[in-house]
Amino acid sequence: MTTMVQADVRRHELAAFLRSRRERITPEQVGLERGTRRRTPGLRREEVAHLSAVGVTWYTWLEQARDIHVSVQVLDALARTLMLDRSERAHLFQLADANDPTPAASCTGVTDAVRELLDQLDPMPACVQNSRYDILAYNRTYARLLCDLDAVPPEDRNCMLLVHTNPQWRESIVHLEEAMRLMAARLRASMAGHLSEPAWKMLVKRLQAESPEFRENWERYEIVASRTKTKQFRNAHVGLLTLHHTDLWLSPELGARMVTYAPVDEESRERLARLYAMESGSALQPAASALA
Repeated sequence: MTTMVQADVRRHELAAFLRSRRERITPEQVGLERGTRRRTPGLRREEVAHLSAVGVTWYTWLEQARDIHVSVQVLDALARTLMLDRSERAHLFQLADANDPTPAASCTGVTDAVRELLDQLDPMPACVQNSRYDILAYNRTYARLLCDLDAVPPEDRNCMLLVHTNPQWRESIVHLEEAMRLMAARLRASMAGHLSEPAWKMLVKRLQAESPEFRENWERYEIVASRTKTKQFRNAHVGLLTLHHTDLWLSPELGARMVTYAPVDEESRERLARLYAMESGSALQPAASALA
């Protein structure tokens, strides 16, 4: 089969896949009213286009298998609008002959030895992040430090996204406004070496669309380098935690890093141990007394 024929087959498969997923999403699932004249099963093309911030004509051509270029930013937006799971998202990018730039596609820098080290650090919370704040791996205590991280889709496991859009994550940070401003400044500093990379541009564009707080902080053009500091978290299960944040770089180019949180005092140490025991036993129950 020639390359041209293969591309034509792929475009038709992509068109059929998009139609099938569009038809299974109800208007109510995306916050739209059904109305009385709706004949199309699921969403209309113009609704998908609007929700994905792409042109109606362009999206129509995509479902008609026209020979048009599809950027990774558009594919990412379509995947979110159509509520694709991890396997469906991977299929979408494969049909479009594109590489998914999100951390759900790969976990660069996380070896088996690093994962073993993360597990050995329990009950001290630890994770591996890249300079874009994608969470690539984490241990059991970190999984419940700020929210139920296992319940977050892999492509959304990003500290910048979580601190601006996840209610449970936001409630867990004692000094939220300071944290958001500092993180935006660190992201801008890191982005200097990645200005043309789609994944970075996608992250910033999504944050600007979903968070007024990020837009305000981003426009400050503040720059802050990575640094060790003491942080406080208000965990829903064990209460206030005061922890030393340390970055341990895993590669010479300052890409992936292991983020660790060591307890500052004995009370925080005991509460981390309790959180790990609760997580290991799958017995996590919020307690009002724990929030003191």
